[in-house]
Amino acid sequence: MHQPYYKNLLTKVADVPWVRLHGSKDYLDMVLMLKNYPKINLVFNLVPSLIEQTEDYLSGNVKDKFLELSLKPALELASAEKEFLLNNFFSINPDKVISIFPRYYQLYLKKQSGDDFSVQDFLDLQVWFNLAWIDPYFRREMPELKKIEGKGRFFKEEEKRIVLEKQLEILKGIIPAYKEYGLKGQIEVTMSPYYHPILPLLSNTNIAKEANSKTVLPKVNFSYIQDALAQIDESVKFYRQRFGLKLNGMWPSEEAVSEHILPLFIKSGINWIVADEGVLFRSLKSKKRNTRLLYQPHVLKRKDGYLNIVFRDRNLSDLIGFVYQAWKAEDAVKDFITHLENINRSLMNEDILVVIAMDGENAWEYYKNDGHDFLELLYQRLSESESIKTVTISDYLNDHPAKHQIPRLAAGSWIYTEFGKWIGNPYKVKAWEWLALARKELEASINSGANIDLGLVLKQMYILEGSDWFWWFGEDYPGYFDSLFRMHMTNFYTLLKKEIPEYLSKPLTP
Repeated sequence: MHQPYYKNLLTKVADVPWVRLHGSKDYLDMVLMLKNYPKINLVFNLVPSLIEQTEDYLSGNVKDKFLELSLKPALELASAEKEFLLNNFFSINPDKVISIFPRYYQLYLKKQSGDDFSVQDFLDLQVWFNLAWIDPYFRREMPELKKIEGKGRFFKEEEKRIVLEKQLEILKGIIPAYKEYGLKGQIEVTMSPYYHPILPLLSNTNIAKEANSKTVLPKVNFSYIQDALAQIDESVKFYRQRFGLKLNGMWPSEEAVSEHILPLFIKSGINWIVADEGVLFRSLKSKKRNTRLLYQPHVLKRKDGYLNIVFRDRNLSDLIGFVYQAWKAEDAVKDFITHLENINRSLMNEDILVVIAMDGENAWEYYKNDGHDFLELLYQRLSESESIKTVTISDYLNDHPAKHQIPRLAAGSWIYTEFGKWIGNPYKVKAWEWLALARKELEASINSGANIDLGLVLKQMYILEGSDWFWWFGEDYPGYFDSLFRMHMTNFYTLLKKEIPEYLSKPLTP
């Protein structure tokens, strides 16, 4: 479960609402639906910076333009604000979501045709944008939302306020639900490094060449392994504060790993991590896909201690993430169960662990009914199966300690077993150079004993080290992530009490 860090640390403003909206659509219902499937055990991974941002909404520590314009009475909307609503309040899948609500779809077509909106049209749009983002589970289970959805149109301001209040109520329930189901033993909660950085590249951008020798590197090397350790340690601390427990498992951001960062996990007390199968086969120098090795945990014994590692089945994970959305739920579940049964037959009489690891939020918007039809049928069939058992990773490791050792872990991520999504193209390379220069400025300020709020400056630097900005550089039309990165970078220099580089005033270009 992950979202980039959107909030401006200086103004407390988040220009986009995705933490709030995904929070009401994706993070809580996936846990609560398990109450009907007690045999299903799952691992949920939370990125701390996401949870921090959800908590900001509950404490009033963030301003959200989308929320403010949702709250504003439709009768009082200025022309520019109406234009904003028309341009942004249809930002959800039109085929799988907007089209299933007659009034919302009518407004969508009206906007496409360029027809004028009445005050009631704008009020209904405010309601439907926020209501459609709320997961079907809550629109069904919360009587107030069920009534408003059933009404469909001619909403009143009070009904709009109810929808917005229910969004925050859902956000408030996220951590308590994970704690409840975790204490019951039905789920295991893991963390990623705090602001979702690519750990090997924080350690040293030169490591990118280990994964792909053709990678173009920045002219200014970024090498701050202490930042990688800090991002891990902050997650461990965050987990203990929210859950009162020791953190066992960690999902390295984007499953990006390398030999160089293993001591950091070991030092932080992490017991296991997850990576993509491509990293396993590259580590073992195996040219063929060896499922016997894939379907078991492995151990990384090093001088500082040891770390367990499991590897996801890329094919099965990607079927759920990218393929089954276009299938009927019955056909998709039947296909998935057949794959698992075939794996079982091929490795008969062996106890095997098949790891499915995937994005916890983005896939479901492309499924019918936000994925509920598929997931509930899948959980039912898995619960009924005599040969398949769902299990958390920590429980499995307790009963089946890893036996196979990996002498050296290859560098790579879940995308093509390399880091090309975050470094290599001219835009990404330039961004790393900017980041390296900024980090050197921070180091110089620390060494000189400058009078700065070091905690806040470090927080801003760690935000800048997040993976999302680098993912989008060179592919980011119309440039939102570019502007967000430059905003964070500008704030960094402001907090550092240094002159803001002129190049931050315009879009990044190589």
